[in-house]
Amino acid sequence: MSDRPTPDGVVAMFDRIAPRYDAMNTLMTAGLDRIWRRNALEAAGLRPGGRVLDVATGTGKLALGAAARVEPGGVVVGLDPSGEMLGRARRAGAAQDGARLTWVQGDAQSLPFADATFDAVTIGFGLRNLPDVAAALRELARVAVSGGRVVVLEIATPPGGLSRLLFRTWFDKVIPRVGALVGSGEAYRYLPDSVARYPSPPRIAQLMGESGLRDVRWRWLVSGMVTLHVGQRGSAA
Repeated sequence: MSDRPTPDGVVAMFDRIAPRYDAMNTLMTAGLDRIWRRNALEAAGLRPGGRVLDVATGTGKLALGAAARVEPGGVVVGLDPSGEMLGRARRAGAAQDGARLTWVQGDAQSLPFADATFDAVTIGFGLRNLPDVAAALRELARVAVSGGRVVVLEIATPPGGLSRLLFRTWFDKVIPRVGALVGSGEAYRYLPDSVARYPSPPRIAQLMGESGLRDVRWRWLVSGMVTLHVGQRGSAA
């Protein structure tokens, strides 16, 4: 396992791969990423007029999907530290009518929003990239309204058996080689390291509970390499 990049180094890496990010995601997941995002949006319980924050929004695909579900009258904010990723999200959002979209460059561990601002908070494939997972989950919970849902969609290592063997072969061997072929070797060597460091699904559920979320539940999604965690913000004490 390689040394972990600095937070600034991770942001710079995502800036560099922004032009290839969506195509590589589709390739790596055989197109299942679209289904996983739909699962996350369904779990968020979005309604017309709702206010949604998508953290680590990247190129904005999850935020754009949320926007379609909260129109008319909804507001969606996509936050990411990578300016290049946000640039792509802005261009994609400019072509979409309906809910109001706002793009913010910022840090998931120090969200620039007041307490109890959003009806739903999502983060897709971003939590494992953060230095302090617990701090980020506290921030996600903080900005959710009482009863609002926090949804975490993330790659995780299967617990064992054939699925774990296939997962390790794909992410540890195949993906880094493909990344090198398209000129993004650093990023796609980083990917399996970030997954290996990511806490187990039960630990993520525990941290969500400790952050102030209740009724936390989680499940493996189709393919057995991605988890979906959902919790609701409890009432203020």
